[in-house]
Amino acid sequence: MMNAIDRITHALTGLDAATGLSRICQEFKEVRFATSLGEEDQVITQMIASRKLPIKIFTLDTGRLFPETYDLIELTQQTLSVPITVFYPEGTEVEAYVNTKGINAFYHSVDNRKQCCHIRKVLPLKRALEGAEVWITGLRGSQSANRQKMERVEWSEEMNVVKYNPLFDWTDEALQDYLAIYKVPVNPLHKKGFASIGCAPCTRAILPGEDARAGRWWWEATAKECGLHTTKV
Repeated sequence: MMNAIDRITHALTGLDAATGLSRICQEFKEVRFATSLGEEDQVITQMIASRKLPIKIFTLDTGRLFPETYDLIELTQQTLSVPITVFYPEGTEVEAYVNTKGINAFYHSVDNRKQCCHIRKVLPLKRALEGAEVWITGLRGSQSANRQKMERVEWSEEMNVVKYNPLFDWTDEALQDYLAIYKVPVNPLHKKGFASIGCAPCTRAILPGEDARAGRWWWEATAKECGLHTTKV
């Protein structure tokens, strides 16, 4: 698989994000984009919509999202005229977790939090990516020290797909410029200091000098990831 990753990386070298997305669609038939409706993801959604690329867009509804995020799903569909498929966790698994450990058990231990993320996010993602060849994400290396270790093109062993991060080397300035120029709809929570927006109980606004992921699971000292994106050890 590494030979294939090298080939794809070479094919994408020197291409901007939008052109890279188009090239990926030429190389593969089943390309899917997982959006969490963050600013990076909104940029990618706009690129897909404006070029009418054959990329299936989906999002994961954990059941604990901010009201603003739900509103943004509808606004994005209406404004950019793109379908966004919503995947949910299995109800029986959520019920078993909550009734065994508690409604907010994720605050009590890292293991509890990771199990909650696994049920509400990782397992639905696996269903969403069944049959996919490429998984597109909005990851940027500057978001955290952990994400700096990732690559623009990777192989996801757990999901068994090529993982393409078209905005990986984008700066904050480039991101904000694109959003403004193309008038891309964004979550109003960003203006209140929320750099990275996930589940409501697990997300806070960041403080000056903190990295973009500091507001996620702020009570933990571990790497700020839910299990969807892991780095090589």
